[in-house]
Amino acid sequence: MRLGLLLAVVLCLPVAQAAEDLTLVSWGGAYTKSQILAFVRPYEQRTDTRMEVLDYNGGLTELRNQVRSLNFRWDVVDLEMSDALRACEEGLLEPIHKHALAPAPDGTATREDFLSGSLTPCAVGTVIWSTALAYDPARLKQTPTRLEDFFDLERFPGPRGMRRTPKANLEWALIADGVPNHKVYEVLATEAGLNRAFEVLTRIKPHIVWWDAGLEAPRLLDTRRVVMTTAYTGRIHDSNRVQGTDYQLLWDHQIWNIDLFGVPRGNPRAKQAWEFIRFATATERLAEQARHIPYGPVRRSSLSRLTPNEREHLPTREANFKNAMQIDAGWWAKHYDRIRPRFDDWLAQPVQVPRKLPR
Repeated sequence: MRLGLLLAVVLCLPVAQAAEDLTLVSWGGAYTKSQILAFVRPYEQRTDTRMEVLDYNGGLTELRNQVRSLNFRWDVVDLEMSDALRACEEGLLEPIHKHALAPAPDGTATREDFLSGSLTPCAVGTVIWSTALAYDPARLKQTPTRLEDFFDLERFPGPRGMRRTPKANLEWALIADGVPNHKVYEVLATEAGLNRAFEVLTRIKPHIVWWDAGLEAPRLLDTRRVVMTTAYTGRIHDSNRVQGTDYQLLWDHQIWNIDLFGVPRGNPRAKQAWEFIRFATATERLAEQARHIPYGPVRRSSLSRLTPNEREHLPTREANFKNAMQIDAGWWAKHYDRIRPRFDDWLAQPVQVPRKLPR
């Protein structure tokens, strides 16, 4: 009798709901490592959630497939701004949850604490990151001092590394050809301007070694396949810090961007995903990420928690930011589908490779 009563009581007790497992999709290498250390592991410990972290190379193809098929393998996606804007326009992302943003420690309203442009209707900003030029001083007879040197094969001979994308590369091509920063997208929007950018890239095309994932850029320098490369600045800093390399960054006309977190629309774990985003984008968590990789946090309260030494290598440091250019994410969201096929066709066109590459 007593045993039956005890079983009845136990069966009537509410069952504690275990936290759902979540999958974060990001860019790999030192960047993902910084996220794991700054907020993935702490979130797991705080909530008893198991988080899987996957790598990708950007773009919206897989996100579209998951949303349209309702077959969700991703819960939180780290997106470039242009992809975040396009995904929001296409209805691929959940609107920002009303509790998605944690207030600043001093009570400053969240939308005042986040830097202008770092919040969209469907995605929450995390870091300001930058693409700049990196080089191995041991392999160059003279020191490059400006963007134009990257395109000057006579004074600075040797293979170049570039990310396999039209973004930033077309902008740099025009700047190196004399177009001022504030005129780049006006020129690039014309057929003549687009032709001009491709013509500049064509001059160095036989000497370009293409990379896709961010971790590949420093590896090109490691293996001496290139003497200079475009690179995510945080990856070069991580290589110098961890591997003891002495690669230098040329900040001239760095191109900066914002990364954001979004949640695939219709995902049944959306509530839990937004709870993670609220935790990950809190003031101290973003400051902690900047301590592991030198990208600028998008919250003013996070930046104020960093020491002068921790701010030294940020792309937003005044000395590094003199003629920096923000990539126009809205422009790329509008024009990417038109320009990307032309870029791919240009890549596929045969080029006359020199018998011997200059070294």
